[in-house]
Amino acid sequence: MSVVDLIATADDRGLAASGLACLDRCVPLLGGDDEILRPLWANLTDDSDPAGWGALVEQVRAKLDSGSDADSGDEPVRLARRMLDTAPAGRSAAALREWAEACSVASLGIHRLLDPADDPTPLDARRAGDTEGMPPLAAAELRRQLTVLEVLAAHGAGGLRQALGLTTEGRRVLRAAISRRARAAG
Repeated sequence: MSVVDLIATADDRGLAASGLACLDRCVPLLGGDDEILRPLWANLTDDSDPAGWGALVEQVRAKLDSGSDADSGDEPVRLARRMLDTAPAGRSAAALREWAEACSVASLGIHRLLDPADDPTPLDARRAGDTEGMPPLAAAELRRQLTVLEVLAAHGAGGLRQALGLTTEGRRVLRAAISRRARAAG
């Protein structure tokens, strides 16, 4: 199945984790550390209170000074900021589905912008499953998105640890790409 198909069939936990995983992999662009989104991840466990999601989102926004770099000329930063700024205040499936879709597109776009290889294929085609000739950084991000959704569909809350592990790996990869880009520019 494609990312588009998996998001269309995901439950609210899967949708929240999908959007959160995309944001978490891109949080280095916002100056966030590895732990900044942990309270949101914890809110996805079986024994958590879904009603607390909105307050946790607001806390993260405050810590990352939401909007401070909204006028940044750096497109990857703007895309990452938009993921955070559009996080829904509640964990309703409808709001989370829209957010998960937007985060998937933004995160894949960020990885494509940071990949030195050019990719003329539209993002929608990539997300629908057309991966032929896809540059490696963006292809790895697409695989992570697929795997997070598949793991949560198969294991529910039991898949959160694996999803978080994939996200941590992806964050390290993105940091390396950001570092390469900075070295090439400077």
